[in-house]
Amino acid sequence: MTAIAPSPGGTGGHHRRSLRAAPLPAVRTLLRGLPTLPAVILLTVFLAGPIAYCVYYAFTNMQLTGASGTSFVGWDNFTRALKDSDFVNSVKLTLVFVVGSAVIGQNTLGLALAVLMQKATKPVRALISGVVIAAWVLPEVVAGYLMYAFFYDQGSLNSLLDAVHLPQQNWLYTMPILAVCLANVWRGTAFSMMVFTAAVNDVPQELLEAAEMDGANAWQRLWRVVLPVIRPSILTNLMLITLQTLSVFGLIYTMTRGGPGNKSETLPIFMYQQAFQNSLIGYGTAIALVLLVVGALFSVVYIRLLKLEED
Repeated sequence: MTAIAPSPGGTGGHHRRSLRAAPLPAVRTLLRGLPTLPAVILLTVFLAGPIAYCVYYAFTNMQLTGASGTSFVGWDNFTRALKDSDFVNSVKLTLVFVVGSAVIGQNTLGLALAVLMQKATKPVRALISGVVIAAWVLPEVVAGYLMYAFFYDQGSLNSLLDAVHLPQQNWLYTMPILAVCLANVWRGTAFSMMVFTAAVNDVPQELLEAAEMDGANAWQRLWRVVLPVIRPSILTNLMLITLQTLSVFGLIYTMTRGGPGNKSETLPIFMYQQAFQNSLIGYGTAIALVLLVVGALFSVVYIRLLKLEED
């Protein structure tokens, strides 16, 4: 029996043409990534571009006034920073500010509010959420002025202390870093509260009921059931509020301007003063680059912890 070869116009020819018409894998990948091209361009122009300029200026002696030109100075700005006692002080205060107001303050208070509101009535939950979120949505400068009015020597806090016959003091002068930490906790706790509220709501009810049947009290259920389940949310929240707190400028500058002296001069305040008040753009930009690196290191640590948690 003689086999009949498929005609060029038959299914065999159509299949060969389809194979020839199929785009290459590289072309398909390019076509799939095409919709992201506008976002890539915007990120390059408004994020990567300024960072590249920041890196360049950090290695120069650029000044706003008093210099005829800008020259490359290598690592001089960073060496100068390491020898500058004011820079070392600002690094210490930044760590105190981040750990005190974000890692301990916002994280702990946000979790406490999220857990306590699970048992509260609906009107109480609505009231607490409204009050806490109202502080969060305020512009940073407005929140700074409100906290200044609360903490200064004739402010609301001293009026309350006087009403109950307790000693008063000028909080912004005697304990400025504590005042700005508490102000940042007041303003930023809402974000942590919302993250933890969503996380706690996702805890399987069966686990809580089983723990309760085994005789676990409320604290044991929180420690042994709720916290292990929401640990990834805790790490994610810590990363986000740490990065946000590292860059806080308006709140501190409005309340204390980094003073008195340099007792509340965190890295963003120190960077601003060197770059724009002392006109040392190169040195100030080097400080900004150090702050960027510190934020990147925190991010790497939190991301590695999240990966370990997933594994």
